[in-house]
Amino acid sequence: LPIFTLIPVGLTICSAPSGEYGNCLSSKDCALRNGIPAGPCGGGYVLQTCGGIVRENSTYFVNPNHPDTYDGTGSCQVTVQKLHPDICQLRLDLDMFSIAQPEPTNHLCTQDQLLISGSSPVPTICGSSSGDHMYVDAGLGQSNPIVISIITSGTFPRIWRIRVTQIHCGSINRADQGCLQYYTNISGRVKSFNFNTVSGRQLSNQDYSVCIRTERNFCGIQYNACPDLENNPPRSFTISGNSNEEVGTMVGGGTQMIEDACIQDWLLVGCMRSADRIPPISACEDRVCGGIFSAEVGMVQKTVQSSVRPFRLYFHTDGIEAPTDIDNRGFCLDFVQQPCTNGF
Repeated sequence: LPIFTLIPVGLTICSAPSGEYGNCLSSKDCALRNGIPAGPCGGGYVLQTCGGIVRENSTYFVNPNHPDTYDGTGSCQVTVQKLHPDICQLRLDLDMFSIAQPEPTNHLCTQDQLLISGSSPVPTICGSSSGDHMYVDAGLGQSNPIVISIITSGTFPRIWRIRVTQIHCGSINRADQGCLQYYTNISGRVKSFNFNTVSGRQLSNQDYSVCIRTERNFCGIQYNACPDLENNPPRSFTISGNSNEEVGTMVGGGTQMIEDACIQDWLLVGCMRSADRIPPISACEDRVCGGIFSAEVGMVQKTVQSSVRPFRLYFHTDGIEAPTDIDNRGFCLDFVQQPCTNGF
């Protein structure tokens, strides 16, 4: 009979019963890395908080006092050092993320902020975005660390747990260039940061792309506004206007002189059309805003389809909400890729 139990050692990812992900390491190596032993493979995960340095894959950046809430004021940051020069991206999974909401007038993050420096530009966010993720460009070489900071002021029961995963340049998990969010399923759900139909506030000064990997033998994609059981009218798509009232769909760009145009805040869907048009109209639109999701101006929510590949949404908001835009939540869309045989 063997005297010793063999433990797999390496960079294999494993999960702990508590839900965290980590690396399969020996207990000794886990202790040397200040990790927390967990999981069935003799592995564990590493927690870092203010002033920490992230050197291990799947390290968690957590608030002080975690898993309890934090009510302090200041700057809490970690520095991410590349495991290898061939690291091109970081994926940040906001497993838990609840900091102070933006102020109610213009939805600016004036009290708390999540900031990322040392990478390609990343919009500042605040509020609640648990379950969301970001892909961050890590640049070339090994001498450019990325700093993840959470700035806090005032009183608020904050909690955050952000998993940091480093992605090799040749990995199949690498997101397309310029994608802040990247989805790899045939169907799923995309939403803006801090989206919540009851208490969320659309964040100002957002400029980023949401990308969906085109699966083999799929040539188009359809989007629908997520169900909203809490509000009437629904608030699953409220980007511009006063969402306390019924606001119709607005489409297209143009100038301030064009009625129903999307100038300040908008979502871009490449050459979108309404899916129920038979035969389909030849013209298409790119920008959509207002309070009802559709590819056409009006008061009826519709399924929107696009055949522009790669599948990509672009979200833009300016820094002003009041007095025209009030209580907008942002967007939540369910998507389904369409086979090439479905007329695409």
